[in-house]
Amino acid sequence: MSATAQKRINAAEFLAWTQDQEEGRYELFRGETFAMAPERAEHVAAKARIWRALADGIARAGTPCEAFVDGLGVKIDDHTVYEPDALVNCGDPVAADSLLAPTPVVVVEVISPSSRSFDKNSKLSDYFRLASVAHYLVVDLSRRLILHYQRRDDQIVVAIVKEGRITLDPPGLDVTVDEIIPEITA
Repeated sequence: MSATAQKRINAAEFLAWTQDQEEGRYELFRGETFAMAPERAEHVAAKARIWRALADGIARAGTPCEAFVDGLGVKIDDHTVYEPDALVNCGDPVAADSLLAPTPVVVVEVISPSSRSFDKNSKLSDYFRLASVAHYLVVDLSRRLILHYQRRDDQIVVAIVKEGRITLDPPGLDVTVDEIIPEITA
């Protein structure tokens, strides 16, 4: 992340400002805007696979949720808005003109070398500040693994998942590692 503005702004100002930007994607962290780095093809393809796996899992479970691939923000507080790579929002359908996910239950970040530390530290603690967030998946393509952080009672537990199924309950859906990170065949 690299800062793009000096003046501290709030979430409402940030959302209005982003709509006026012609290019790029941004996040708001502690009142400062940050440009998100350009993405490699591997990263973009991973986001598409994740969205498909989440959407398919929602369809199989028949749960009142929607899967989104980047674009929708997650407001942490009045000075922090992140744009995850994918998310599942549950409850009422998200309004067509909304810039924010009102009830994110599953949040997914695909880490890259520039975001690794931020995704596994600041975003981890921030996402779980939201009562609706039950799961945070950090997808590490280079190591072919998923860090599955899950809220259990008053604790956040982590599992390192390299194969098999990941159960996301709530909202009651399953995805597989192979759906998200395909096997590399030589």
